[in-house]
Amino acid sequence: MLAGLPGDPVILLSVINTKLRDYYPTLDALCDDMQIDRKELADKLDLIDYAYDAGRNQFV
Repeated sequence: MLAGLPGDPVILLSVINTKLRDYYPTLDALCDDMQIDRKELADKLDLIDYAYDAGRNQFV
C-alpha cells in the first residue's frame, strides 16, 4: 500500500516526480526512504501510461 500518498494516479505522478526531482537521486532511494513498494508504485502509474525513466529520474 502507498500509505501517505495520494490515491489519484495523476496527483500521485505529480507528487512522486517532484520528490524525485527535489530530494532523491533514484526511484529506489525514494522507495527505500518512504518505505513504499516500487512495483506497486509503478503499477499505479502504469494505469495512466507512465513508466519510470532512470536516465531522467522521473516517470514519463
